[in-house]
Amino acid sequence: MLRLFVLFELLSLSFLSPTTEAEEIVRRVPLNPIKFEKTDWPWWRGTERNGHAAADQTPPLSWDEEKNVVWKIPVPGRGHGSPIVVGNRVFLATAAVDTHVQSVICYARDSGKQIWKTDLHTSVPPKKMNKKATMASSSPACDGERVFINFLHDGAVYTTALSLDGHQIWQTKITNYQIHQGYGSSPALYDKLVIVSADNKLGGKVAALDRQTGKIIWEHSRPKNPNYPSPIILKAAGRDQVFLTGLNLLSSFDPRTGEKLWENPGATTECVTSTVTDGNLVFTSGGYPKDHISAFKADGSQKEPVWENKTRAYVPSMLISDEHLYAVLDAGIAMCWKVDTGKELWKKRLGGKFTSSPVLVGENIFVTSEDGKTHIFKASPVDFESVGENELGDEVFATPVICGNRIYTRVAHREGDTRQEMLYCLGQ
Repeated sequence: MLRLFVLFELLSLSFLSPTTEAEEIVRRVPLNPIKFEKTDWPWWRGTERNGHAAADQTPPLSWDEEKNVVWKIPVPGRGHGSPIVVGNRVFLATAAVDTHVQSVICYARDSGKQIWKTDLHTSVPPKKMNKKATMASSSPACDGERVFINFLHDGAVYTTALSLDGHQIWQTKITNYQIHQGYGSSPALYDKLVIVSADNKLGGKVAALDRQTGKIIWEHSRPKNPNYPSPIILKAAGRDQVFLTGLNLLSSFDPRTGEKLWENPGATTECVTSTVTDGNLVFTSGGYPKDHISAFKADGSQKEPVWENKTRAYVPSMLISDEHLYAVLDAGIAMCWKVDTGKELWKKRLGGKFTSSPVLVGENIFVTSEDGKTHIFKASPVDFESVGENELGDEVFATPVICGNRIYTRVAHREGDTRQEMLYCLGQ
């Protein structure tokens, strides 16, 4: 009976206005701890938020349009956000090209069958937007009970919570937003909170919302400049920290209270990548107006970078494995450095351009170019060692997800002027 009551109360919220009565009902619905399995991928960059997939997996190393395709399904509209996978469901954000409706779609993990599609906003894209940007470039996040998504709508950024059945639970306006290149920051979940950001020329925010009610628990105003990273929560210098790069700053916050732990100059104005750490150092990268990769003390005790170079790792995020830093540059060059000194150990031209971020599975790094070629190479500091190359589709901007021995990837096919996105599930 308790489960039926909870379900009824949750479903009721989608029909209630944001009143005190609605808030009271939400408070009576139990909020459970965030739960997911080892075989899930619940948010941007995976369970550890660092691009590492479970190491003991055996995803396919070769595929094409037919080989090792478990299922594939057309995705309506367009988006560059990655899918997430929790339990028996796959969630994906998209925006219709003709009607401009922004939606979240839920698919069955085993078959790819669409379970539900929930429309949230109707947002006409601005005339000036980067060609790599879409009106659905954020990845959802799931706590096992709710799905959270950020959308830019009508000059503002909104975060929405949906039930696992696709019913809207709450929706909160974060801040007004002026388009420069686009918007694609993804929500991050921590304890009872969902943490979101929206840096822009009007002066953005980083904020933590109650997962249950959508009420803003803490927030910080941000400088008036365009910037694109997602807030990323990592354990560094012995404590959990929320990191944001860009706006010429590297900023650290306590995820529970919002206390600004430290803030250093050093990053460039516009960044996209998500910070990574080895526990002692945090690594930032950016591409405008300065190309750079920098290493900073993770406790904020040193204002100047421990090391820095002029490498352009602007959009694809980096990886750390066994005290080595790996990156695939926008221009199609794979590189490896020592984390402590920044010494370059090797570089290899892969060819093509890259927007999608690399994913580490055991000893192998998977990364996909914009023209749909996935390179697999060893995470080895000795030299570049190719494991395989696979081609699928004509365009890929979203980062693939690798969990449960399968690869979930958002791919676009082109025939003349017709562009069709597909969601593929690849497995042996």
